[in-house]
Amino acid sequence: MKAVIYARYSSDNQREESIEGQIRECTAFAEKNGITILRHYIDRAFSAKTDNRPEFQNMIKDSGQAPVRYDYRLEAGQIFP
Repeated sequence: MKAVIYARYSSDNQREESIEGQIRECTAFAEKNGITILRHYIDRAFSAKTDNRPEFQNMIKDSGQAPVRYDYRLEAGQIFP
C-alpha cells in the first residue's frame, strides 16, 4: 500500500514543530501498518476552511498520476482513501 502524508497548520501562531509532530505520527502509523510513504505535502498557515491550499491542490492533482500515484493519504495518524 502506498500513501502520502499531508501536514498543515492553520495560523502564523503555530510553529514548525506542529508539522514535525504530524509527520512523526503519520510515519509511525505507516511503519506499523506496512504503508510506504511516497511524499510529504505541507501547507503552512493555511486554514482548512477552504481547499485553496497550494500543497493540498498539488496532492489532489498528483493522486492519480505516476510517479506519485498513491492509494491513501495520512493526516495526523488518520488514513483517508
